[in-house]
Amino acid sequence: MSSTRTTVRTYWVALRAMLIFTAVLGIAYTLVVTGIGQLVLPAQADGSRVTSGGEVVGSSLIGQSFADADGTPLPEWFQSRPSAAGGGYDGGASSGSNQGPENADLIAAIEERKAQVAEFNGVSEADVPADAVTASASGLDPHISPEYALLQVARIAGERGLPESAVRELVESRIQARDLGYLGEPTVNVLQLNLALAELG
Repeated sequence: MSSTRTTVRTYWVALRAMLIFTAVLGIAYTLVVTGIGQLVLPAQADGSRVTSGGEVVGSSLIGQSFADADGTPLPEWFQSRPSAAGGGYDGGASSGSNQGPENADLIAAIEERKAQVAEFNGVSEADVPADAVTASASGLDPHISPEYALLQVARIAGERGLPESAVRELVESRIQARDLGYLGEPTVNVLQLNLALAELG
C-alpha cells in the first residue's frame, strides 16, 4: 500500500513539474523573448522582411531566384548564385549539394554552369567567379560577390537601356564590407540590388 502511494505521489510530482516547466519555459519564456525581440529589433524579429510598394517581396536573409516559370534566368535582373535547396532557394529544404570537390557530378555541373554564365553575360569562362557556379552551404545565401555583380553590369545595362556607368555605380554603392572590418568577404545582397535597379529604371 505504501509502495503504491509512493508511486502515485512520484508520478503526481513529475506531472506537476512537467506542467510548470512547460508553462514557464514553453510559454512564458517564449513570450518574453518574442516581446523583447519586437521591442528592441522588430525588423529582425519579423524575419528581416524586405518590402516594395507596401508589399513584402522577400527577406534580406534568404536568397531567391530571378527567373521565369521555366527557370530561365531573366536577363534584365541581377542573378543569384546557384542553390541546392530543394528546387532552388526552398526555405523548407535548406542544404548544400554535399558533394566533395572531386565529385564527378559536381565538376560537370560547375563546368556547365560556367559555360552558361559566360554565354549569358557575354564574357570569357575565365572571368566567371566561383560563387556564380557553386551553391552555398545552406542553399539560401542572399549574397553574391562584388565580382559576380559587376560581371553582370554590361548585360543588365544593355537589357534596360541604361548607361553601364550608372549600373556599375549602383552595384558599387550596394557592396557590403566585411563584418567588423575583417570577417568574411565583401558581398552584395541580390534582392536589395534588384530593388534599387528597379528604381533606377
